[in-house]
Amino acid sequence: MEVPAEGAGDPAEDGAAPVAGGEAPVAGGEAAAAARGSWIPVTRSRIDVPASTESLGFQQLGLRPELLQSLGALGYEEPTPVQRAAIPPLLAGRDVVAQAATGTGKTAAFALPVLQRLDPGPTRALGATALVVVPTRELALQVSEAIHTYGRILGASVLAIYGGQPLAAQVQRLRRGAHVIVATPGRALDHLRRRTLSLERVRTVVLDEADEMLDLGFAEDLEAILAALPGDRQTALFSATLPPRIAAIASRHLRDPVRVRVEPREAAPGSVPRIRQLAIVVPRGAKEIALGRLLDVEAPKSALVFCRTRLEAARVAELLASHGQDVAELHGGLSQEQRDQVVRRLKARQLRLVVATDVAARGLDVSDLSHVINFDPPSSPEVYVHRIGRTGRAGREGKAITILEPRELRLLKAIERLTGQPIELGEPPSLSQLRDRRLTETRGALEEARLGEIPDGVRTLAEQLASAAGPEEALAAAVAALHRRLHPPRAGDEAEIPIFRPPQRPERPRAAPRPERPHAAAPRPERPQARHAGPGPGRPSEVVRLFVGLGRTAGLRPADLVGAIANEAGLGPKEIGAIAISERHATVEVPAARATKVIEALRATTIRGRKVRVDRDRSIAAPSGLAESQPVKRQAPR
Repeated sequence: MEVPAEGAGDPAEDGAAPVAGGEAPVAGGEAAAAARGSWIPVTRSRIDVPASTESLGFQQLGLRPELLQSLGALGYEEPTPVQRAAIPPLLAGRDVVAQAATGTGKTAAFALPVLQRLDPGPTRALGATALVVVPTRELALQVSEAIHTYGRILGASVLAIYGGQPLAAQVQRLRRGAHVIVATPGRALDHLRRRTLSLERVRTVVLDEADEMLDLGFAEDLEAILAALPGDRQTALFSATLPPRIAAIASRHLRDPVRVRVEPREAAPGSVPRIRQLAIVVPRGAKEIALGRLLDVEAPKSALVFCRTRLEAARVAELLASHGQDVAELHGGLSQEQRDQVVRRLKARQLRLVVATDVAARGLDVSDLSHVINFDPPSSPEVYVHRIGRTGRAGREGKAITILEPRELRLLKAIERLTGQPIELGEPPSLSQLRDRRLTETRGALEEARLGEIPDGVRTLAEQLASAAGPEEALAAAVAALHRRLHPPRAGDEAEIPIFRPPQRPERPRAAPRPERPHAAAPRPERPQARHAGPGPGRPSEVVRLFVGLGRTAGLRPADLVGAIANEAGLGPKEIGAIAISERHATVEVPAARATKVIEALRATTIRGRKVRVDRDRSIAAPSGLAESQPVKRQAPR
């Protein structure tokens, strides 16, 4: 399957470096006027709006000369479709809802208008004139760096505030003020409650990756932040997907927004795919062998391997390191400094493999990442889209491979429904492919040594071996020794992974025609009383309520529990049931089959900076005195 990566050769959404500002005449002209109204569908090849906007370059978008100079210095010549469609209405002061996949240049689409409309004068303490809200620390850093790079020439300042940093250091920086603040929802709300952040002067607010923020349980935080903003602000909402919850936020908080949608376009016949998507199905217990073989046979230049939990990520990273792979792990269990170091090494090509949880699915930009491998399937189709968006960026080719067990095959159908395209079902690398690849690498090492300088002592030894055992026998022995050194034996090397082929559904025989009923219908025989069949496919599984020894007095919020369970235990937000928080404790419902895993994961981590007691709730009724309840909506299986 092919997924075009939008915006080749244009300022991509991540990875530029931080800040700027400047008040200029509001621009947009005909483009902005044409953009008003209903959805603006956008494809890679064209924008489905009047022809006057289809060929707009950065010069025609109405950007101020300083920003054009910055873009020229960065080597950017043409805007991406989402930039071409979103920038004019934003410059004209309109609210915007934009749906575009990761990697299509969304950051520049909102950063350039934000910089255009800023007053680059002195900053005021505790406040800013623009606020960008993002779901993760990584994305906060990258967005702030991008805004800084685009607007450095204007002299404006950008501040990123996110969890994992000391609050005191952030307060000190906030007191100096900034033109643009990029914040995660939880940390922004913390500063609002402490009165160390003021939103009174914010003229523009951007919600970036809005769907991810809702999936991480930040819905209440977003509502609180939006309620604290001035009513006459400009609001822009950017999201890879637009589920009903996002539409509801847009209807409540945006005023007559221009709606932009970047639609995936199937590649023309004979064109080279940007991201080739492949799924391989292996038996339970063979995933580690399949992963090792994929890395051997594919030989990626750089790759992200995704796992659901940090414990699984650490285990897989340790396994790959034992195979001699150059690998590091990236997840929420690392300090921010450790995570930044891993990202720097990957970008500097000092590291080939990173095993990550979904904390890296957003906001990690490596321009030449060749592969994304889903060792654990994502919790939802939307997460899958965000994961594979890490490769195939800036016009390069990429490959996304998902390793599935047979019971997980249904996930492919849900992903195909979301993307509207089929996913290729492939086979795991065979034993012969593995051997051929390793022999090819050994031959390459020999050729490299032959073309280089050979010490006299080595040449003399070779002549002695050739005279003693014959040239062919001596060469074969030397090749075998090198081959064993390059490819030491490991578990599963001699195992052939069974090839899974989905069962074909037999065609249903045509039903025989019903006989005509007589005019006087006979009374129907009584049916036997149906017996309860118990849980089955399509019925909700049993849930268990867990007791968490932390409550409202410690500042616990539903988002804290949802984030901890999703990040540490690998449950999707839709799998988490009702949450009730009292003064000193809380309860949360999780699927019974995964309760033990959730308990172990929460006991091994901290919530609100504390180790907490977590166990099954033994009470029959809900605890009394619950003043706050946050049910998490479930969706029926598709």
